[in-house]
Amino acid sequence: MSEDVVAAFMVAALILYALMGGADFGGGFWDLLGRGPHAARQRQAIAKAIGPIWEANHVWLILVIVLLFTGFPRGFAVLMTALNIPLTLMLIGIVLRGSAFIFRKYDRPSETVQHRWSRLFGAASFFTPLLQGMTLGALATGQIRVAKSGLTSGYLAGWLSPFAWACGVFALGLFAFLAATYLTVDTEGEEDLQNDFRQRALWTGCLLGPIAAFVFFTSKQGAPIMYEGLTRWWAPYLLGGTICFGLGALAFLWQRRFRWARVAAIAAVTFILGGWSLAQYPHLIAPDVTLQNSAAPEATLRLLMIALCVGAVLLLPSLFFLLRIFKGPENR
Repeated sequence: MSEDVVAAFMVAALILYALMGGADFGGGFWDLLGRGPHAARQRQAIAKAIGPIWEANHVWLILVIVLLFTGFPRGFAVLMTALNIPLTLMLIGIVLRGSAFIFRKYDRPSETVQHRWSRLFGAASFFTPLLQGMTLGALATGQIRVAKSGLTSGYLAGWLSPFAWACGVFALGLFAFLAATYLTVDTEGEEDLQNDFRQRALWTGCLLGPIAAFVFFTSKQGAPIMYEGLTRWWAPYLLGGTICFGLGALAFLWQRRFRWARVAAIAAVTFILGGWSLAQYPHLIAPDVTLQNSAAPEATLRLLMIALCVGAVLLLPSLFFLLRIFKGPENR
């Protein structure tokens, strides 16, 4: 039971990372694709939206990692060994993205210098979420195998499969959709920019449907445990909720009700990641590593839950005030 509670906290932190840090990556993706007469102003809007809180958003990724190696040490060891290559590349991408973002702000304002940092910032924002999606997809493929002696499947298993690649593309598209939707709210008062991001959100949202369908159909062969989970009794309700919120976000974008579109997009992403977690349960890494056989001792899990409750009392109000100060209506 304790391991389920810790896992629930871990899923909640993962969802918050996708909703906040993932949207930052999506902003970098649109920075990379900025073209036309509004390109410079689009990049300025993206930098303004990301700038005050982008470092704080990585708290949720750090929390996921801490919960993993504290609450499920065996699972952490297997994951970090089997997926060492994509995880290392992902961390390099996170560092490059942050460094490029800061150097672009404080380096010389010449066009050549700014363009160089923008390309690095955008490229890192492109391949990092791709790797994040591939890593999550790899956990469900069943290709990462573990025996009593340790990992038996090598360093390339799982994350290079078609299913993992499909998950990577879906994660990239999802983050791009979130970012464009958020930016329609952040650019209130600048109708031309708002229209640019509205169009990007609409196009990306429409593309997510076929990509999600491809992920589902490739899971039948590429991730059978995930496919079985997505066909349980609760799956139609989850799918219905996801479709309703996704279509609702597109409808609100079409009607220019951008704040409601943001709420619907957040709900859709929450349903998607929540459904993925339920379909994966109780496996941490299918099929050999479960929450039960990789959990830390009960005393450790209980102390961890106490620490999480105390930390939530401190962290959540701090996050609220951070967003209120830097993202409140008076700062738009």
